[in-house]
Amino acid sequence: MTSNKDSFVISMMERHRSDLPETNTSDLKTLTEEAVLSFHNINYRETVQSGFLLCKKTRVIERLSNINGIMKPGLNAIMSPQDGSRSLLLDVLAARRDPCGLSGDILINGKPRPANFKCTSGYVPQNDVVLGTVSVRDNLEFSAALRLPMTITRDEKRRRINEVLEFLHLDKDQNIKPRSKELRKRTSIAMELVTEHPILFLDDPTTGLDLRTTTDVILVLRRMSKRGRTIIFSINQPQYSIFRLFDSLTLVASGKVMFHGPAQDALDYFRSAGYNYESHNNPADFFLDVINGGFSDILDTEEDGQEADKYEKLFERQFQIIGELANTYAQSSLYNETRSKLDQLLGQQKLESSSALETTCITPFWHQLGWIICRSFKNLQGFQSVTVIQAMITVILAAVVGTAFRVLKNDCIEVQTRAGLLYLLTGFQCITSVSAGELFVIDRVRFLHEHTSGYYRVSSYFFGKLLAELIPRRLLPSIIFTLITYLIAGVKTSVNCFFTMVCTVMVLAYSASSLPLSIGAGENAVAVPTLLVTIYFVFMLFFSGLSVYSGSFLPKLSWIQYFSIPHYGFRALLHNEFLGQNFCPEHYTEEVSRCHNYVICTGEEFLMIQGIDLSSWGFWENHLALICIMIILLTITYVQLLQLKILEVLSSWGRNFLQLFK
Repeated sequence: MTSNKDSFVISMMERHRSDLPETNTSDLKTLTEEAVLSFHNINYRETVQSGFLLCKKTRVIERLSNINGIMKPGLNAIMSPQDGSRSLLLDVLAARRDPCGLSGDILINGKPRPANFKCTSGYVPQNDVVLGTVSVRDNLEFSAALRLPMTITRDEKRRRINEVLEFLHLDKDQNIKPRSKELRKRTSIAMELVTEHPILFLDDPTTGLDLRTTTDVILVLRRMSKRGRTIIFSINQPQYSIFRLFDSLTLVASGKVMFHGPAQDALDYFRSAGYNYESHNNPADFFLDVINGGFSDILDTEEDGQEADKYEKLFERQFQIIGELANTYAQSSLYNETRSKLDQLLGQQKLESSSALETTCITPFWHQLGWIICRSFKNLQGFQSVTVIQAMITVILAAVVGTAFRVLKNDCIEVQTRAGLLYLLTGFQCITSVSAGELFVIDRVRFLHEHTSGYYRVSSYFFGKLLAELIPRRLLPSIIFTLITYLIAGVKTSVNCFFTMVCTVMVLAYSASSLPLSIGAGENAVAVPTLLVTIYFVFMLFFSGLSVYSGSFLPKLSWIQYFSIPHYGFRALLHNEFLGQNFCPEHYTEEVSRCHNYVICTGEEFLMIQGIDLSSWGFWENHLALICIMIILLTITYVQLLQLKILEVLSSWGRNFLQLFK
């Protein structure tokens, strides 16, 4: 036993003396500040609903039960079977879960977690959220600019970034876009390290990495812990070479603690509990095999029973083993020692109500807005080929449409032809705006992580994305299509009318784009909102097309026009184009007289048939309607982005209200 233990135990003092002699001595100041995280009687319950509509049933599931422990500076690993317990515990400690079902105390150096703990601690999610279209340095500069105080100079921020790049061996890759899994993981860690927070949480940082990359990442975390950082991370069945570097180990299963203490004492603990450890076995595999109820032993038996019986036996044994291990740990001297330390840390804190956790930002709105716009423009530059292809498609489509209307041009139906061209222009703006719904959906995970970590306010993100991405993406295709179509079609109009038309087209485009944004901002998938928006525009364009030939909406369906974005845009374009137009000049009178059908000679005559007011208000009322629709829909979009914060505030109010009755 002693030989096995000595083969993988490395004391903290030995690590400090021998590790990384090449490290720069100009360490970041707060990296030496230590933080001890302790958690006392943590219970976490989730409310789950099942069934449909009126038949829904609600039940409460206890996900964590009586969790206690201490996480000190060093590598603190959390392991569990594939039941989600390790990630849940990590998120609860990092204040990344809904606190409604949480009870217990979580202290930092014996004091309650600060209200802005999510912003003063680092967190690296399992799925990296770094922006892969900008360089590694750009990602670090964004994190430093928004998460460090404005009092820190640019030179100081640049010095910190350079030190972090050198510390993580990213200095040679700083101008490369993080596309590989390993580089993205290192960049994620670097973005948290540049803020110099004393506690860093990582959710399964080695998932999806090969052994070499996993070793590199763990060594990076080890180097950070030796500078006084408290590293808390979840991990699944690490290799022996990885496990031997852990300082603290927490084993959980089904929301209960199986072991918590020094990692080098885990083997002794399980052996003393009567479990046989074979010397060739990996300790991490051995622990999980014990918790799983001897999975390999059951499946290796040569009984004649069916496979279903083996798995049923496995689940029964696993449930029994988890209960026994939890009871054994609760009665162990290791648990009693931990409890005594926890009681000393807790002191009188149990008599005080902890403050509600919230997201705070240390930089002003305009500073955040500027950096979000800057990063968004850099992100667009990463899709230059896509932008060029979209522009080429728009040019070709505009050329085809313009040529078709020029060939089909006829003096007898000049009014109908020109109205059809405006209708097609309206349809183009509506249909091409459907893709705008992905603006906030694609970056949803990144937004939730960055906002929760205190990068920026929701308002900064919202306006930054609109100004930097929505406006350029809608401005370019709209102007290109309108300009080329009108030039090729040979439409004669004044310069003033042309620019008024372009302005109308842009208002229409942004109003139409606000609809998919309002529907898609709160969704994780793009398919359903896209389908709904497409159906809406097809339906509304159909009725707008009928009005060109019938003169107005069908009487029984006239109420639809008040909810139709294409209707307002189309009427504004008709008013601008036809007011003051004369389609039957004197030298065309003879040709027009040959037309068999009735010919509309003036634009005012056509507008009156369409029921459009000829005054200037008849034009601007449509703009006002489009702007009002856009404001309402964008407000809905903003509220959906605020949903996470609103729920958090309401939850804190509810907890404070319940405190009054305790």
